[in-house]
Amino acid sequence: MANPQPILLHCCCAPCSSAIIEWMLNNDIRPTLYYCNPNIYPEQEYLIRKNECTKYAQKLGLDIIDDDYDHTTWLTSIGGLENEPERGKRCLQCFKIRLLRTARKAAELGIPSFTTTLASSRWKSLDQINEAGHWAASQVPGTSFNDRNWRKGGLQQRRNELLKENGFYNQLYCGCEFSLEAAKKKFPDIFK
Repeated sequence: MANPQPILLHCCCAPCSSAIIEWMLNNDIRPTLYYCNPNIYPEQEYLIRKNECTKYAQKLGLDIIDDDYDHTTWLTSIGGLENEPERGKRCLQCFKIRLLRTARKAAELGIPSFTTTLASSRWKSLDQINEAGHWAASQVPGTSFNDRNWRKGGLQQRRNELLKENGFYNQLYCGCEFSLEAAKKKFPDIFK
């Protein structure tokens, strides 16, 4: 790549990131990874996911920036929305928190565009993610949100292939304690 286009890629986990990163590298886009997930609970889960992303970034020779893990502040920020269902108002607020931090980091680094691997997750609403991403960009002058649908173009299938090829840890819930409880109800045989 002579002059690859830079982008800040908000990463939620290695499985969701892998096919997106591969696509970017194959299309002259060089992502800087940004691991910003204060929603993940418990902290051990956060560390497992962060370490998987970090190892994958290092394998590919990519930079990864680790944001501070501050679950207590995240809980305060979603206060009053704890009982919202998955894909409800709590999720939208969570996306806004994380993508605003991503937009600010992009501006700080002088990277004009950002996107998120959340848009590849089967657990989340693409409309909510795009709303939060465009909102975050509107709050930080000089940034734009790339709202590409990362579930299309064979990327979901490639994600599953890369998950197996790399032996990634693959979680069964989005990250917060509320999504964990929802997953326990949905998959009682797995969460014993």
